[in-house]
Amino acid sequence: MPITYLIIAFTSVISFMGFNNRHLFVKLQHWPYEERRSNEHYRWLTSGLLHANYMHLIFNMLTLYFFGRYVEAWFNDYFGESGGIIYLVFYLAAIVAASSATYFKYKDSPGFASIGASGAVAAVLFASILISPLSQIMFIFLPIPIRAFIFGILYLWYSAYEAKRGGDNIDHTAHYYGALFGFFIPGLLAPELFVDFLDQINAWIQSF
Repeated sequence: MPITYLIIAFTSVISFMGFNNRHLFVKLQHWPYEERRSNEHYRWLTSGLLHANYMHLIFNMLTLYFFGRYVEAWFNDYFGESGGIIYLVFYLAAIVAASSATYFKYKDSPGFASIGASGAVAAVLFASILISPLSQIMFIFLPIPIRAFIFGILYLWYSAYEAKRGGDNIDHTAHYYGALFGFFIPGLLAPELFVDFLDQINAWIQSF
């Protein structure tokens, strides 16, 4: 069974438990102020298994379903039998990386807390952009197909802008750094990805 399916299943189970158990929800959420005070840094990981509601969960898991299978297939092709495990480590590390970014930003803010797999899902999405920058991406809020690398630029701009502006109760900082993690880590593991990424975009530009 693909690792992506297992991630979706496990995340859904923990999220369902959180929906029905407020104590568990609070115990597992990303809360930088409490993490600093009580050294509960396990929250950097567990918060990525929780979601605010069913729509939040469904949106993240659908995105992971569509892009995760493609990225996992690349890991399997590149690393062979170890590909699945490396992909899983990549995904879990992306949750931690996204959470750590918001930790340093909000560790002195007792009112800030966040949950969701969005940072890790952004990492998977941007890994797919690195691998295939000319593929076309279309989301519900963007019903027009757009080249993946162009979508990536817009996503990073929007996330950075909203992270700076704040006030909408969404952890855009996690989205931004999760996306960067997903783009650069596979490239560090396989540097030829960066060369191929630029070659594909250059060939596309030259075609006009």
